[in-house]
Amino acid sequence: MNAGSDAGPHEDASGEVVVEETTVTVYVSGHVADPGLVELPVESRVAAAIELVGGMTEEADPNALNLARKLVDGEHIVVPAPGDEVPEEPAAEAGAETPTEGTEGNGNSSSASSGSLVNINTADLAELISLPGIGPAIGQRVLDWRELNGKFTSIDELMEVSGIGPATFANIEALVTI
Repeated sequence: MNAGSDAGPHEDASGEVVVEETTVTVYVSGHVADPGLVELPVESRVAAAIELVGGMTEEADPNALNLARKLVDGEHIVVPAPGDEVPEEPAAEAGAETPTEGTEGNGNSSSASSGSLVNINTADLAELISLPGIGPAIGQRVLDWRELNGKFTSIDELMEVSGIGPATFANIEALVTI
């Protein structure tokens, strides 16, 4: 987007009206100086959101989060202390459930539970949520990431998706392919 252009509703090449968001709003809590809601430009990173709430406290574990990951509008960033359990699914959507509820051993005969690998470049939401620790909110974020960035070139890129940190990635790494 050019510096002088107006953000807002416009028509794309197909004639459909498109609304371009210029900011994201995220909630930052946990071991930060002044937890709360912050608004940042669309391409902002987790580190910028944490700085806007006064930075991490001395108790925070800076290695628990991917500070370079781009923010997703409506997400909840929790800065943990060493040893704290890192939430696998920030509550970005109203009604979001506990991250692991209904994701493992739920009786689905979907790809992950039937033994075949889930292709993260072609999977739909149902296939993604068949993975352990991936609920509807994170599954949708994977789809959104793919739409914004194109195909995954490495399964490691899953860690760029909000809510997929080292623990979740370790649980699904052997279950996914590109």
